[in-house]
Amino acid sequence: MDWKEVYFIGIGGIGMSAIARYYKRKGLKVSGYDKTPSDLTRALEEEGIDVHYTDDESYVPADKEHTLVVYTPAIPHDMGELRYVTDNGYKVIKRSAILGEITRGQECLAIAGTHGKTSTSTLTAHIIEASGLGCSAFLGGISKNYNSNLLVGQRPVVVVEADEFDRSFLQLRPSVAVITAMDPDHLDIYGDLDSYQQAFRDFAALVSGSVIIKEGLPIDGSHIKAKILTYSLESPSADFHASDIRIDNTGHYIYNLVWNGGVIANVKVGTPGRFNAENSVAAAAICLCHGLDAEKIKEGIASFQGVVRRLDIHVNEPSVAYIDDYAHHPQELASAIRSIRDIFPGRKLTAVFQPHLYTRTRDFAQGFAQALSGADKVILLDIYPAREEPIPGVSSQIIFDKITAPEKLLIKKEQLMEQLEKEDLDILVTFGAGNIDRFIVPITDMIKRKYQPDNK
Repeated sequence: MDWKEVYFIGIGGIGMSAIARYYKRKGLKVSGYDKTPSDLTRALEEEGIDVHYTDDESYVPADKEHTLVVYTPAIPHDMGELRYVTDNGYKVIKRSAILGEITRGQECLAIAGTHGKTSTSTLTAHIIEASGLGCSAFLGGISKNYNSNLLVGQRPVVVVEADEFDRSFLQLRPSVAVITAMDPDHLDIYGDLDSYQQAFRDFAALVSGSVIIKEGLPIDGSHIKAKILTYSLESPSADFHASDIRIDNTGHYIYNLVWNGGVIANVKVGTPGRFNAENSVAAAAICLCHGLDAEKIKEGIASFQGVVRRLDIHVNEPSVAYIDDYAHHPQELASAIRSIRDIFPGRKLTAVFQPHLYTRTRDFAQGFAQALSGADKVILLDIYPAREEPIPGVSSQIIFDKITAPEKLLIKKEQLMEQLEKEDLDILVTFGAGNIDRFIVPITDMIKRKYQPDNK
């Protein structure tokens, strides 16, 4: 079909906005709806994409014959605009399906996993881009190197963050793929751990060339036609692993990358922390399978600046530091806290956490509490509901009661700035996938005013 316009319902989502930008770059007219303004929607508007924030069918393009409507499954089924386009003959397609269509006919390099996929896919895209070969990329975060979640290259090579939510990644047909983790998540969609992990096995079965799995994940060779390889930061039995691992005084890892083609010596990871080092091994593995030059891979890992809201350091002074991170799963929290301890050993760590979704809180309350207990002080906020209605008996309290950190506090989001003003901060980190990111600028400004009074 010869589409002239693409209309997005839920355009402000990180995955949706990348596709919107893609079609805008292709010369189509792009517009859409989102529930609330954000930095991302404002960026889209600055790029010439019309965005509105009221559920109003009059904004839907009238030319249904030449308008493609893309929606995210996070939108309620009874949303007015979605009902309107469905009932009136528009071509309506889920985000996951359109991403599958865009990547058809290209060499697709896909990164999946409960966590680690955004950082790993963004690093993979950067390595290929920085090598001079270039690629297209649809990312689940904003790359600091490119200030975007989209790259558009000239070669038919596309790097994709393969999202398991709503089984979206089963629309892809990768030539090479990485699976970083299979810890349970989205149980509101999958029901149980077995079904969740089976989806990753089904994803692996769609890969045609090589599938690179973090060593120890429950995937065997049955029903998988691709070559199975493994990676690990430290295990020498993995096909791709690091040796002679060192950490410099800023928390950056340096290692030798060992694989069956030899050794890449003295790889320095451009972003600090253990999990970034492990992700860099995965990214190097997928790039080596893609045929990239080893030295170019080493250079790309070193020049990677990271992803917005992934161990994102906003203040780093001798007396105080402030970090923001998207972690919203127990394993992500535990990994981030461990990395922060690497970067700032022996310092007092205050963690602010906003739980995301009632179902996730219900399913993983014990895991959240255990991970957060790795901090010295925990400030816990109310649940950010996103697409969900409240569940009786489920609140932040069920996490709070299980936290064993030396200090803990349960407050409402509206009380956070007042509370932080009272704190004697050393290392502060904010965690969450909800709207806790709205506090980044106020917290940064407060810290600079309070702890660096001469900083103008």
